[in-house]
Amino acid sequence: MPLDDATTRFLEQMSEAGGDALEPAMRYDAVVVGAGFAGMYMLHRLRGLGLTVRGFETGDGVGGTWYWNRYPGARCDVESMQYSYSFDEELQQEWEWSERYPSQPEILLYANHVADRFDLRRDIRFETRVTRAAYDESANLWRVETDRGDHVSATYLITAVGCLSAARIPDFPGAGSFRGPSHHTGRWPHEGVNFTGRRVAVIGTGSSGIQAIPVIAERAEHVTVFQRTANYSLPAWNRPMDPAYAQWVKANYAELRAGMRTSPAGVMGTSNTTSALEATEEERLREFETRWAKGGVSFLGAYGDTAIDPAANEISAEFVRGKIREIVTDPRVAELLAPKDHPIGTKRICIDTGYYATYNRPNVTLVDVRTAPIEEITPTGVRTADAEYPADMIVYATGYDAMTGPLLGIDITGKGGLSLRRKWAAGPRTYLGLMTAGFPNLFTITGPGSPSVLSNMMVSIEQHVEWIADCVERLRAGGIATIDADPAAEDAWVEHVNEVAGHTLYPRADSWYLGANIPGKPRVFMPYVGGVGAYRQKCDQVAADGYAGFVLSA
Repeated sequence: MPLDDATTRFLEQMSEAGGDALEPAMRYDAVVVGAGFAGMYMLHRLRGLGLTVRGFETGDGVGGTWYWNRYPGARCDVESMQYSYSFDEELQQEWEWSERYPSQPEILLYANHVADRFDLRRDIRFETRVTRAAYDESANLWRVETDRGDHVSATYLITAVGCLSAARIPDFPGAGSFRGPSHHTGRWPHEGVNFTGRRVAVIGTGSSGIQAIPVIAERAEHVTVFQRTANYSLPAWNRPMDPAYAQWVKANYAELRAGMRTSPAGVMGTSNTTSALEATEEERLREFETRWAKGGVSFLGAYGDTAIDPAANEISAEFVRGKIREIVTDPRVAELLAPKDHPIGTKRICIDTGYYATYNRPNVTLVDVRTAPIEEITPTGVRTADAEYPADMIVYATGYDAMTGPLLGIDITGKGGLSLRRKWAAGPRTYLGLMTAGFPNLFTITGPGSPSVLSNMMVSIEQHVEWIADCVERLRAGGIATIDADPAAEDAWVEHVNEVAGHTLYPRADSWYLGANIPGKPRVFMPYVGGVGAYRQKCDQVAADGYAGFVLSA
């Protein structure tokens, strides 16, 4: 495939800027895009191999997701003692978490602590967005350009851009005419937002909306929530960290971390492998109540067939709907909040603090935009097909162009002028979620085709970073210039990812796992549902077999 004119000019400009004779400050062994937990660990591991590395980060600090998502109530849905790095024993012993589930400010403090401890910032260029990367076949180099005019080259290009970093606001007519402030939860002002005395419209009831709405309602004069799809949410029962529990975890980290790495979702916990259909009604109720009282996502592990059998799933779903009806005093509102259009767990499950009870407040109104869609944002509020709702501020909790959006936001061109956008026009194609054929030496951390968003991201990040670092080390030791996914292996992996998903209930939901929240985006199930442990075993076997399924070139 011939290079397009723009790519040809770009590579010529890069070559004129120095090519292989570039100044040392402009030529690196590796470029890492992103400075969240994935980018920071990747930078640390590559430096440990003696490589020269340049990191680029759009924000002015580290933290990735937790740098951008500063909305009120932002909190991780993985428990604090499990949402941390395991690669350094001193680091995991010295850090103290204050709550069962970590809040955004505390996670950001942890990220900054890591950056300080390992002196990572000196190799990261902040407030700099990578806009373009093109593979130069003649030099076996990636040519990288940024919005600040940087032109650098590297043997390896590693994307650590996150799965949920491309914020999305629907194209509502009249949005630009609104007179008050508008904020997306994924791009929250660092100085915070004052809700006091204001009428706030919140559009969206996914994870960020479910976390933010209770906090906003405590401060605002009135909150109008615009819900298109009711989502299942489980109680967090968050509380201050129990020092005795933290001490026990730290004393047993080696065993606990090993278990997390081989578990289905990368978390500690007990999964009941029996069928919900084989248990008596009394046994099921006891199991559900126990897990509800414990809080968190462990509820989904109540029975082994929840994710694969519609009848078993409905039993769990109806229990949660029953809890919603118990909590919400207005029966009409309770029914609107009770999900009925998708199996429980097939969309990103939420955990909350007082979400459903918030709708009992007199200053909170729920609007069903499935029956009366939003038609226009007016200068003074939001107009649906039924009515206009006044607002002084709009909060868009409308999610992200997940998994592929952050990658396709960069103009990436591989061999023969093939653009990643063109290759993925019908949906993402990768081998193991780590590489995509035709793009040599380009690695994607927690990319499509890996467990990523269906797992504890810290566990999946560490697994990918360590696999990539080991791979790079072995390539250099063996005098191998490039590694690329074999198209046949990629086809087989994509088929396997879809086959495994097809055995579950996940495809029955119009979720962002499928790209269903983005108009025109191909409906392809993007993450791998086979489990963290099974996936790790596959990746390790591929490496042990001399990187079977990859093409190595000297």
